[in-house]
Amino acid sequence: MGRVGVLLLNLGGPDKLEDVGPFLYNLFSDPEIIRLPFTWLQKPLAWFIATRRTQKSQDNYRKIGGGSPLKSITEAQGEALKTKLETLGQDAKIYIGMRYWHPFTEEAIAKITKDDIEHLVILPLYPQFSISTSGSSFRLLEKFWQQDSKLKQLPYNAIPSWYKQPCYLQAMAELIAQELDQLENPDEAHIFFSAHGVPKSYVEEAGDPYQQEIEECTELIMGTLNRPNPHSLAYQSRVGPVEWLQPYTEDAIEELGKKGVKNLVVVPISFVSEHIETLEEIDIEYREIAEEAGIHNFHRVPALNTHPLFIQALADLVVESLEPSPLTFAQINQMKKKVKIYPPERWEWGITTSAEVWNGRIAMLGFIALIVEMITGHGFLHMVGILQ
Repeated sequence: MGRVGVLLLNLGGPDKLEDVGPFLYNLFSDPEIIRLPFTWLQKPLAWFIATRRTQKSQDNYRKIGGGSPLKSITEAQGEALKTKLETLGQDAKIYIGMRYWHPFTEEAIAKITKDDIEHLVILPLYPQFSISTSGSSFRLLEKFWQQDSKLKQLPYNAIPSWYKQPCYLQAMAELIAQELDQLENPDEAHIFFSAHGVPKSYVEEAGDPYQQEIEECTELIMGTLNRPNPHSLAYQSRVGPVEWLQPYTEDAIEELGKKGVKNLVVVPISFVSEHIETLEEIDIEYREIAEEAGIHNFHRVPALNTHPLFIQALADLVVESLEPSPLTFAQINQMKKKVKIYPPERWEWGITTSAEVWNGRIAMLGFIALIVEMITGHGFLHMVGILQ
């Protein structure tokens, strides 16, 4: 095969404090992050949420140096992957496409269309598939392919998820073992997997396979580790009033404290790079919760970053994907559980899942209208005299 391009996909993060607001706006403008019944509400709501959260988020980024290290780590991963592929006899050019901050996916695609690439491998740096991560990027890329005649002629293979990759599992097990072996009684430590959460409706309504893949990945890592330690799984980083996958990480840590756990080894299972959710949320916020719960021996397994086995895993994925039978964006978005990025909506009366979702959406619309009216001083409630 001729010159190969590898597009690494990731979330992105603000490089400096001034970038936090625009980054949050881009994040919440994505309908895969917050789904609304009316598309025209997406950007006003994104602006509202970003405005409310910017100060707190900036405070959190200050705690880790004033910006996200995600870009520099991803660039290092790309360089390491290129070098590893060269040792395997495969010449490849690496591109980085971030979903919500520079270098944006659009910037990577612009470079790809200018370069002499004969085949493109699209590799999300998310081991497990979710609508809100890989799915969002695949839908964006699908639009690019539909709109650009040059891209339509470029063969590509998209890798939806890769949590079963042997070298990836071995790398995770090795990092956990290294952390355990620092303890006085390593076999007694509780291994606590913390994954990024998603709204429960994504799994139950839209068929997102994320929870299933996270749970299976946890068991595969424990099987590879082959240690007698007890372990559990929880979900972090929920946003907004809707129900997310449970148990929530903070609640699970408190419960372990009540059960008498003293040695906790936290594993960021859905993250392959250090960023705000490992460096601040886990290392600072959850550590404080653990201390208050009586867990004074708190350890956190580092992210994979450029671990040699992890880079080997990425290289193996690229080489294997160059074989026949590539997957297209459309096939990925409908595979596994027949994932429906936007499931058909229907009205249901009574206490049903669909009804609860619609009730939540209607309540959200009412809340937004109230906030806007209070800020502007104009609206229905002022007109009828309820607000003055």
